[in-house]
Amino acid sequence: KVMVLDYRQFMPPTIITRSADEVRDFQKIHGAVVVKPLHGNGGKAIFRIDADGSNLGALFEVFNNTWPEPHMVQPFLPDVALGDKRIVMIDGAVTGAINRRPGEGEFRSNLAVGGSAEATDLTPRELEICAAMGPRLRELGLIFVGIDVIGGQWLTEINVTSPTGIVAIDRFNGTDTPSLILDAIEARIKA
Repeated sequence: KVMVLDYRQFMPPTIITRSADEVRDFQKIHGAVVVKPLHGNGGKAIFRIDADGSNLGALFEVFNNTWPEPHMVQPFLPDVALGDKRIVMIDGAVTGAINRRPGEGEFRSNLAVGGSAEATDLTPRELEICAAMGPRLRELGLIFVGIDVIGGQWLTEINVTSPTGIVAIDRFNGTDTPSLILDAIEARIKA
């Protein structure tokens, strides 16, 4: 998750911390926040803490006792109610995307926690984000990457360990993403 910090110009304000006091200071500026473990996946253990900071101390005790690394904190983006796009990039190129909408009573839109997928197109800002990231992903040899963008403009995560969403992307677009991944791997081996 920390790789996303290389693209701060596309991100909402973000801090990485283990300090509840730092989060309180951040909340004074940004209001409600989302706290997530750096090594989490599938939307697990992501908390929204309202602007009043209710339960912040207790939640940070749990976070700090559960994970040795600091936690990512970002403002809560209300646009997540309209969806969180998962954009899949293979060898630095966009190959598809889905819009993931939160399930009933949830703010998390991950499919693994009850979100639903719908077909989508990319905004000019999302295309700009992908164009900025593509060469570096290719250079690092990151063949299969999923990035998350909220509100058509805010890059929130870069997922490099088996990002989900390709089944829905292929269903909506009639594509075969696993074949594209294998083709990219074979091209790298031959190079």
